Amino acid sequence: MGLKWTDTQDIAIELYEKLPDVDPQYVSFPDMHRWICELEDFDDDPERSGEKILEAIQMAWIDEAS
Repeated sequence: MGLKWTDTQDIAIELYEKLPDVDPQYVSFPDMHRWICELEDFDDDPERSGEKILEAIQMAWIDEAS
């Protein structure tokens, strides 16, 4: 079973592991959206995301990186 938009913590971990040199505080939502959709385990409709979901993922990614 692949990652869905609601799997914010798991997506954040995947982003942290795939992009360890990226500071998530300064990532634009369009870039983050693209990177999430490119994750190997991601399996959800790219159109189902929104600002609140991306914010939640970004916050979890910041927590993971600190």
